[in-house]
Amino acid sequence: MNRFLLGVVQGIGAVWASPYTLAGLVAGTAALALGARATFSDGALVFHHVPFGPGGALTLGNVILHTGKSLDEIAPTYACRAHGGNDCVRIGDHERAHVYQYMVLGPLFVPLYFAFGGVSEANRFEQAADRYAMTGRGWWPWPKPPLSAKP
Repeated sequence: MNRFLLGVVQGIGAVWASPYTLAGLVAGTAALALGARATFSDGALVFHHVPFGPGGALTLGNVILHTGKSLDEIAPTYACRAHGGNDCVRIGDHERAHVYQYMVLGPLFVPLYFAFGGVSEANRFEQAADRYAMTGRGWWPWPKPPLSAKP
Protein backbone atom coordinates (compact mmCIF):
# COMPACT_ATOMS: atom_id res chain seq x y z
CA MET A 1 0.00 0.00 0.00
CA ASN A 2 1.50 3.36 -0.94
CA ARG A 3 2.06 6.04 1.71
CA PHE A 4 -0.76 8.29 0.49
CA LEU A 5 -3.35 5.52 0.53
CA LEU A 6 -2.11 4.35 3.93
CA GLY A 7 -2.50 7.89 5.25
CA VAL A 8 -6.07 8.08 3.91
CA VAL A 9 -6.98 4.74 5.48
CA GLN A 10 -5.42 5.77 8.81
CA GLY A 11 -7.30 9.07 8.69
CA ILE A 12 -10.60 7.28 8.12
CA GLY A 13 -9.74 4.93 10.99
CA ALA A 14 -8.95 7.85 13.29
CA VAL A 15 -12.33 9.46 12.50
CA TRP A 16 -14.11 6.12 13.04
CA ALA A 17 -12.40 5.76 16.45
CA SER A 18 -13.02 9.40 17.39
CA PRO A 19 -15.78 8.86 19.99
CA TYR A 20 -13.29 6.96 22.17
CA THR A 21 -10.45 9.30 21.24
CA LEU A 22 -12.57 12.17 22.57
CA ALA A 23 -13.07 10.30 25.86
CA GLY A 24 -9.31 9.75 26.03
CA LEU A 25 -8.66 13.44 25.38
CA VAL A 26 -11.01 14.42 28.22
CA ALA A 27 -9.28 12.02 30.63
CA GLY A 28 -5.84 13.08 29.38
CA THR A 29 -6.66 16.76 29.79
CA ALA A 30 -7.74 16.11 33.37
CA ALA A 31 -4.49 14.21 33.91
CA LEU A 32 -2.48 17.17 32.55
CA ALA A 33 -3.98 19.34 35.27
CA LEU A 34 -2.70 16.77 37.79
CA GLY A 35 0.87 16.65 36.48
CA ALA A 36 0.75 14.32 33.47
CA ARG A 37 2.63 15.15 30.27
CA ALA A 38 1.67 14.53 26.65
CA THR A 39 3.72 13.16 23.75
CA PHE A 40 3.06 11.48 20.41
CA SER A 41 4.19 7.87 20.20
CA ASP A 42 3.07 4.50 18.86
CA GLY A 43 0.38 5.95 16.61
CA ALA A 44 -1.32 7.89 19.38
CA LEU A 45 -1.34 10.90 21.64
CA VAL A 46 0.13 9.54 24.87
CA PHE A 47 -0.43 10.98 28.32
CA HIS A 48 2.35 9.81 30.68
CA HIS A 49 2.33 10.00 34.48
CA VAL A 50 -1.47 9.74 34.55
CA PRO A 51 -2.19 9.86 38.29
CA PHE A 52 -5.35 7.75 38.22
CA GLY A 53 -6.29 4.25 37.19
CA PRO A 54 -4.96 0.84 38.21
CA GLY A 55 -1.51 1.27 36.66
CA GLY A 56 -0.06 0.43 33.29
CA ALA A 57 -1.74 1.79 30.18
CA LEU A 58 -5.21 2.14 28.70
CA THR A 59 -5.94 2.92 25.07
CA LEU A 60 -9.02 4.92 24.10
CA GLY A 61 -9.14 5.37 20.32
CA ASN A 62 -5.99 7.24 19.34
CA VAL A 63 -5.12 8.18 22.93
CA ILE A 64 -3.03 6.15 25.37
CA LEU A 65 -3.32 6.92 29.08
CA HIS A 66 -0.16 5.67 30.76
CA THR A 67 0.70 5.79 34.45
CA GLY A 68 4.44 5.33 33.86
CA LYS A 69 7.23 7.40 32.36
CA SER A 70 7.71 5.74 28.97
CA LEU A 71 5.97 3.30 26.66
CA ASP A 72 9.38 1.63 26.36
CA GLU A 73 8.73 0.00 29.75
CA ILE A 74 8.52 -3.80 29.68
CA ALA A 75 5.61 -5.76 31.14
CA PRO A 76 4.71 -9.45 31.29
CA THR A 77 2.19 -10.70 28.75
CA TYR A 78 -1.33 -11.49 29.88
CA ALA A 79 -0.53 -15.21 29.50
CA CYS A 80 2.51 -14.84 31.80
CA ARG A 81 0.44 -13.06 34.41
CA ALA A 82 -2.19 -15.80 34.26
CA HIS A 83 0.01 -18.91 33.92
CA GLY A 84 3.58 -17.89 34.72
CA GLY A 85 6.49 -17.72 32.34
CA ASN A 86 8.98 -15.18 31.09
CA ASP A 87 7.35 -13.59 28.02
CA CYS A 88 7.41 -9.81 28.29
CA VAL A 89 6.49 -7.07 25.85
CA ARG A 90 7.15 -3.37 25.35
CA ILE A 91 4.02 -1.58 26.58
CA GLY A 92 3.97 0.76 23.58
CA ASP A 93 3.89 -2.11 21.10
CA HIS A 94 1.01 -3.75 22.98
CA GLU A 95 -0.97 -0.50 23.13
CA ARG A 96 -0.26 0.27 19.44
CA ALA A 97 -2.09 -2.96 18.58
CA HIS A 98 -5.12 -1.63 20.46
CA VAL A 99 -4.87 1.66 18.52
CA TYR A 100 -5.06 -0.36 15.28
CA GLN A 101 -7.98 -2.40 16.64
CA TYR A 102 -9.86 0.81 17.49
CA MET A 103 -9.18 2.23 14.03
CA VAL A 104 -10.82 -0.80 12.43
CA LEU A 105 -13.68 -1.33 14.89
CA GLY A 106 -14.35 2.27 15.95
CA PRO A 107 -17.37 2.46 18.29
CA LEU A 108 -17.70 -1.33 18.23
CA PHE A 109 -14.35 -1.88 19.94
CA VAL A 110 -15.37 -1.50 23.59
CA PRO A 111 -18.53 -3.65 23.40
CA LEU A 112 -16.61 -6.37 21.55
CA TYR A 113 -13.66 -6.11 23.93
CA PHE A 114 -15.90 -6.75 26.93
CA ALA A 115 -17.94 -9.41 25.09
CA PHE A 116 -14.68 -11.33 24.60
CA GLY A 117 -13.68 -11.23 28.25
CA GLY A 118 -12.55 -7.72 29.17
CA VAL A 119 -9.20 -7.32 30.87
CA SER A 120 -8.09 -10.95 30.90
CA GLU A 121 -5.70 -13.42 29.34
CA ALA A 122 -8.66 -15.14 27.62
CA ASN A 123 -9.57 -12.00 25.65
CA ARG A 124 -8.68 -12.29 21.96
CA PHE A 125 -7.92 -8.57 21.79
CA GLU A 126 -5.31 -8.88 24.56
CA GLN A 127 -3.88 -12.06 23.04
CA ALA A 128 -3.54 -10.29 19.68
CA ALA A 129 -1.95 -7.21 21.28
CA ASP A 130 0.60 -9.39 23.07
CA ARG A 131 1.26 -11.36 19.87
CA TYR A 132 1.82 -8.11 17.96
CA ALA A 133 4.11 -6.77 20.70
CA MET A 134 6.19 -9.95 20.61
CA THR A 135 6.36 -10.46 16.83
CA GLY A 136 5.44 -7.19 15.09
CA ARG A 137 2.47 -8.86 13.40
CA GLY A 138 -0.91 -10.33 14.24
CA TRP A 139 -2.67 -7.37 15.91
CA TRP A 140 -6.08 -8.43 14.54
CA PRO A 141 -7.88 -10.78 16.98
CA TRP A 142 -9.41 -13.10 14.35
CA PRO A 143 -9.04 -15.90 13.61
CA LYS A 144 -8.06 -17.08 17.04
CA PRO A 145 -4.60 -18.66 16.85
CA PRO A 146 -4.25 -22.37 17.59
CA LEU A 147 -3.89 -23.28 21.26
CA SER A 148 -0.31 -24.41 20.66
CA ALA A 149 0.69 -20.96 19.36
CA LYS A 150 1.96 -18.25 21.68
CA PRO A 151 -0.60 -15.49 22.29
